[in-house]
Formats: sequence, structure tokens, C-alpha cells
Amino acid sequence: MARLSLKEKYEKEIKKTLMQELDLKSPMAAPRLLKVVVNMGTGDKLKDKENKSILMEDMAIITGQKPKVQKARISVAGFALRQGQAVGLTVTLRRDRMYNFLDKLINVTLPRLRDFRGVSLKSFDKAGNYTLGIRDYSVFPEISLGRGNQGMEISIITSAKDKNQSKRLLELIGMPFEKEELNN
Repeated sequence: MARLSLKEKYEKEIKKTLMQELDLKSPMAAPRLLKVVVNMGTGDKLKDKENKSILMEDMAIITGQKPKVQKARISVAGFALRQGQAVGLTVTLRRDRMYNFLDKLINVTLPRLRDFRGVSLKSFDKAGNYTLGIRDYSVFPEISLGRGNQGMEISIITSAKDKNQSKRLLELIGMPFEKEELNN
């Protein structure tokens, strides 16, 4: 039997489970994924055209979408940063690309991390969104090892009311959270 895509799994299984567990009447009230934002702070690396093209190409390969160059909003003398200077790359994924990226992240990329014991439970904000940092993007299978030594940040934005609902949604999707230590 073929494995369900993450989107099909959410529609057929996860939504029903969430409705039962959270005692919701309408399927529209069930927490769902809204978007995934992938950020890469690059600092001075975007000044060099060769580095810029490599970083943009790698991020496009990882996410399946061309990244947008983020520019500094204000000048900060202590960091030698000028307003309008390129400081990072960002991609916002929605719908099918979002589900495909999360499926690849959860089932392929995270297990490839060295000494991986699960993602932190402390990375939720008050609204129920989750942010995950990756130190080296070369763990993605599309990137050849040693090519990328740049970190990236992945934010998963949900429609959950609080972090408990969001945590349960991500658990059902398959996010490998670290095991909570029992203090006995």
C-alpha cells in the first residue's frame, strides 16, 4: 500500500483525531498548518556575487522556491550595517510545497543530523508557532556534503490557539520531539 502524503494524512486522519481530542464541533476549528517560513541570515556573504548565487541556488533547491533577499531596515553602526544592505534570504512556503517540505524535513533531513535525539520542546511561542534552527544546511539530501556551512531557521506557523494544540498537531504530523526527562 502506498504511503499517504502529509496533506492527505492531515485531511483523512489527523484532523479527525484533533477534533476528538480537543472536543471541537467543526472541522474548520481544528488546528492546521498555515505556512512554513525558511530564513537564512547571511551577513556579509551576499556582497560577493558568487556566494550570493550559491546561497540562493541552494535555498531554492532545498525549498523548491526562489528565495527573497532580505534587506536591513535600519542602520546599526556597531555591526557596520547600513539601511538597505542585504542581510539574509527568506522563503515562505504554503499549500503543497509546505507539506512536501515538512515531509522531507521530518522523514529525511532530521534523522540525518548527528546525535539527533529530537527537536526541542522549548521553541514554541505564545501563539503556538514553532521555530527550528539547523546549524548546517548540508544535511538536506539535495545539497552535497561540505558545500553548505550556513545555518537556517525554519518557522512553522499554525492556526492553533496555544502551544499545547500546536504541539499535538506537530506530534501527529510526525515531528520528532525530544523525550521529556522524568524527575523521579
